[in-house]
Amino acid sequence: MRTVNDFYDYELIDAVNGERLERWGNIFLIRPDPQIIWTGERMAPQWKTPNAIYHRSNSGGGHWENIKNVPDSWQVSYNGLTFCLKPMSFKHTGLFPEQAVNWKLAEELIRGANRPVSVLNLFAYTGAATVACLKAGADVTHVDASKGMVNWAKENACLSGVSDRNVRWLVDDCLKFVNREIRRKKKYDAIIMDPPSYGRGPNGEVWKIENKLSELLTCCSQILSEKPLFFFLNTYTTGFSPTILNYLVKECFPVASDDKLFTDEIGLNVTARDISLPCGSTTIWIKNG
Repeated sequence: MRTVNDFYDYELIDAVNGERLERWGNIFLIRPDPQIIWTGERMAPQWKTPNAIYHRSNSGGGHWENIKNVPDSWQVSYNGLTFCLKPMSFKHTGLFPEQAVNWKLAEELIRGANRPVSVLNLFAYTGAATVACLKAGADVTHVDASKGMVNWAKENACLSGVSDRNVRWLVDDCLKFVNREIRRKKKYDAIIMDPPSYGRGPNGEVWKIENKLSELLTCCSQILSEKPLFFFLNTYTTGFSPTILNYLVKECFPVASDDKLFTDEIGLNVTARDISLPCGSTTIWIKNG
């Protein structure tokens, strides 16, 4: 498992009894997490004094209990990047800190290429990977079905000082967009995607990962440049094993025997316990040379 060890504005303090205790800057949050199935004693004093707790509803969804004046938004920084956080109605904050290991790797690969690099970021959410790639000097096309998420990503780019870089912000259905890029004969050196298990496009298009992922990967292979740099596939869908994801990428992309192709879990170290919390997996293809 790859875990982030240098995200100083974020800390997973404890994880037990179906909940995680986290520090985001100077804000302490308690949120439910279905992965935390073990029981036991709460090991940190901050459990008693959180700023806010997310309570899940028996009928689905839930709500935040604001205990200590959590602001509507606040900021955290990582590796020279700054992100805006907001307590969202479906328990998230707009950032997945475990992905920092992938942001950092993408930056290293782009800088190490020593050439212009064009990146396509699909299901790009609030743009952490987009901002990291822009900082490394890449041109980025950022695609997400939610206008609100794209606007949030623009805000993160501004906070991180990269809003003046070469970036396209697009509100679109990812599969439809890729098919249009095939017709336009547009090519990219690197592709990052973080598809949800289920979602809808801006015009009501239905996305089900088990039905659409293989098609999307095949289409993406057709918009790779002649000198591809990397491909990242992130997923939080628990039904897909790392082996299945690795196989899909190997089947859909021109992976050579001397390329790097691996799938691993990414996660967060739990400060109060000698464990790391799994937070999904990433399949990474790095083209040799």
